[in-house]
Amino acid sequence: MACESAKRAALYIDGKLCVPALGADSEVINPSTEEVIGHIALGSEEDADLAFEAAAGALKGWKCMPGIERGRYLRSLGGKVQEKKAELSRLEAQDCGKVLDEAEQDMDDAVTCLLFYADLAEQLDKQQNEAVDVESTDFRVEVRKEPFGVVALLTPWNYPLLIALWKIAPALAAGNTIVHKPSENASLTCMVFAAMCIEVGLPPGVLNIITGKGNLGAAISKNPGYAKISFTGSTTVGRSIAMAAAANLIPCTLELGGKGAIIVFDDADINQAVEWVMYGAFWVNGQCCSATSRLLVHSTIAPAFLEKLVQRTKAIKVDDALAPAARLGPQVTSGQMEKVRAYIQSGIDEGAKILTGGSSRPAHLGRGYFVQPTVFVDVKAHHRIWREEIFGPVLSVMQFTNEQEAITLANDSEYGLAGAVISKDSERCRHVVENLDCGITWCVSPLSVLT
Repeated sequence: MACESAKRAALYIDGKLCVPALGADSEVINPSTEEVIGHIALGSEEDADLAFEAAAGALKGWKCMPGIERGRYLRSLGGKVQEKKAELSRLEAQDCGKVLDEAEQDMDDAVTCLLFYADLAEQLDKQQNEAVDVESTDFRVEVRKEPFGVVALLTPWNYPLLIALWKIAPALAAGNTIVHKPSENASLTCMVFAAMCIEVGLPPGVLNIITGKGNLGAAISKNPGYAKISFTGSTTVGRSIAMAAAANLIPCTLELGGKGAIIVFDDADINQAVEWVMYGAFWVNGQCCSATSRLLVHSTIAPAFLEKLVQRTKAIKVDDALAPAARLGPQVTSGQMEKVRAYIQSGIDEGAKILTGGSSRPAHLGRGYFVQPTVFVDVKAHHRIWREEIFGPVLSVMQFTNEQEAITLANDSEYGLAGAVISKDSERCRHVVENLDCGITWCVSPLSVLT
């Protein structure tokens, strides 16, 4: 199997690669070069129905299969991803603009994910039934773990294969069958994975991967036959999926947007803290829902901190995602690039000041969907760049003078996905973490923790 096969438009339904019912496809553009590198099939509601029927038909056989056998399929797929790591990494860099070494790390994580759930699948048989002590000899109570059934998985473009496998691997391990729709902005590595499923002999219908635009996701989410829907992506789309699922009383799991704050206290090691801030703001080209794109820095260290931050930001190599030593690639599409540029302009219009960066393409790049890594100061809490998710390499900075002020500013957000605290005082870190209204918090201290 060659990764080049993924660039030909096809859907993966009932164990076969097939053309979409309407025969439609869409060009795949390399965001670094603006060149066409392939095509994806544009599935329709008819294709979504066929995929669901295939998954429903495969459910009984798959869920009744011993967990140890399901685990073997996952282990085989992990081996395939490991074998094709280099090709998959390059393809993902070309498809979504993620720089190559980040794409390589994603493939390592993808292998780890498949093997982790292979282990759990193999352990499931002896854990599937659990007796409950009800202190009675008259009857026996037992809890049996069962799969949901046919599940719909809708995944984003910033971690195309990895997030897909975070959903696919546990669902398969537990005995569910799947209809998966990757983002139309980055589907190629998921279609390579479909070919791998054929290679390892995954039973037809167990996993179906259908590509297409938003209308395809809408068709999936309104189907009343699904036992569960899982979506990772924008808050706007997530809200529409939740409403469609609710109409059919279908359980729905959503991971949506974020606007995380990173708090740097006055006792922080400035050099170390700057590196963490850079990572939080500019990793994955700033296109990460858990990005810490709001910086709160203590006023006493702000001048020295910002001087170092600007120095390091200017040193970021912005280039083609496949270029040696590239640290920041392009935005995923021209539309995303224009959206980020519009936010940068809104920051200027509202009175914030750019310390480095801006909306123009870096001078050495003649084409591609590039945006300079940008740092704003003189930001106010009502500015759009502070309040709204940009999903690009834009960092907004405010200062604080005491712990409570930092907590209040960090929590003044409609989002609650992620945050970070940096201080040499472990107890202060813990106290701040416990008072932040977010689900994931990184604490960088002598006793660093992830909560």
